[in-house]
Amino acid sequence: MISSDVLRGYHDTMILYCLLEQDSYGYEISKAIQEQSSNMYAMKETTLYSAFNRLEKNEYIRSYYGKETFGKRRTYFTITQKGKRYYREKCREWELTQKLINRFIDGEMKNESDEQP
Repeated sequence: MISSDVLRGYHDTMILYCLLEQDSYGYEISKAIQEQSSNMYAMKETTLYSAFNRLEKNEYIRSYYGKETFGKRRTYFTITQKGKRYYREKCREWELTQKLINRFIDGEMKNESDEQP
């Protein structure tokens, strides 16, 4: 499992990715994140719903009620154009982050291989 501390800044990115193709609801998004990560990461429900609130407040997503299922209305989320732009920004940010961190990791990996007899 991957530590949630490592991914904290990218919860929004994962959620927005799940909404790029179609609208969805909380449980389905949570399941999609777990499947997309090959079960290496499961987002906690409280983390998921606080992210929904933040994304909606920033106008990256909108919520609406879907059809009733088993007597309960399900809340669906849809990504906005502003959300799509934010998603692309976060993807670019991740690429830069990877390059930066790899400089430190690659250097350490190289130093370790140099020490091998």
